Amino acid sequence: MNRKILLILTAALAAGLGLALSVAVFKPALPAKSLPVLATAKVIDSPRALPPFKLQSASGPMTAEQLKGHWTVVFVGFTHCPDVCPTALTDMARAQALWAKAGLPAKPKLLFVSVDPERDTPEKIAEYATYFHKDTLTATAAEPQLAEFTRALGLVYMKVPQGDSYTMDHSATIVLLNPKAEFAGIIRPPLKPEAIGADLIALAKARP
Repeated sequence: MNRKILLILTAALAAGLGLALSVAVFKPALPAKSLPVLATAKVIDSPRALPPFKLQSASGPMTAEQLKGHWTVVFVGFTHCPDVCPTALTDMARAQALWAKAGLPAKPKLLFVSVDPERDTPEKIAEYATYFHKDTLTATAAEPQLAEFTRALGLVYMKVPQGDSYTMDHSATIVLLNPKAEFAGIIRPPLKPEAIGADLIALAKARP
């Protein structure tokens, strides 16, 4: 029990440090004149290009090229998640419904990345996430590619033993990628679906 508590505390500390580093290194600046006033998203003035990456989706490899041309909202989790992930995906489905109705030429996309590739196949992730909304993009990757991708976004995760199985502790912060697939900002919990929906619609109109 003590070991389990220690692992949970360590994971929580790692998540805190990861978020602190992401905020310290990519501290959101005041909105540029070309950007709208946003309710919940924190967007930086100078987006940062991501290192090359290759994730695996149910339809094949996913690289930065597949994420260009629209704003992307990235959330990490896993299909065995008991509460945080289904709650977040339910909230994000409400934001996605707003994007679908906005009549945008390039509507924002939600990308759900599983940090549990040991149990989550690309097909299983797609079935899980699209249950909440059909437009959700999904992917995962083997190690160390998965860790390298999440680290580039300032997100962390950790495997925590739980009886005869395990769970995954992971960041709950959402990362924004602009239409060039660059790191462009973050959205911190608690998630506010209507505000997220409105913010991404405004960003899509300002920087399509």
